[in-house]
Amino acid sequence: MTEALMRRIREGDEAAFTELYGHYADHALRIAMAVTKDKDSAADAVQEAFVRVYHHVDSFDLDKPFKPWFYRILINECNRILKSRSRIVFIQDFIERISGMRQSYDHNFEEYEALYSAVKQLKDTHRIPIVLKYLEDFQESEIAEILGLNLNTVKTRLFKGRQKLKKAIERLEKRGEMYDEQISRS
Repeated sequence: MTEALMRRIREGDEAAFTELYGHYADHALRIAMAVTKDKDSAADAVQEAFVRVYHHVDSFDLDKPFKPWFYRILINECNRILKSRSRIVFIQDFIERISGMRQSYDHNFEEYEALYSAVKQLKDTHRIPIVLKYLEDFQESEIAEILGLNLNTVKTRLFKGRQKLKKAIERLEKRGEMYDEQISRS
């Protein structure tokens, strides 16, 4: 299906591009939010990724799957935005981080709060492969292609990421239990 859309886009069919955008935009935004940890940065990355797809549609090999090509562009855009914004500290972000009240997602993830908090704590080298594997269901070989890494490097990062995730969740749950005990004593 995507390859047919890409052919139509190459031929100048704007409706095909709109259809492609509609099919991938929500998933792309979730990935970008997980990578950038910021809704505005994620939206910028998704928009720029689609602009790049549109401008470089002729470089896409129709014999290869679209998703790894697209997500590689998206991850590169996320990294570019993070790098450009890494020197800027917004006072509101600083205050929200200190208060622990920051929520990057619009959806209600209360039941997965510990998991999402733990994922956000991971370094990019572990968080991005984890998100691609478990949120977007990419195979390790596709993640390697998207990130431009060796397959064994991806497997190692996933393994270490899962270990760090488990420890982070355990710490967060323990803090939650201690907080619940403090409230019950009050």
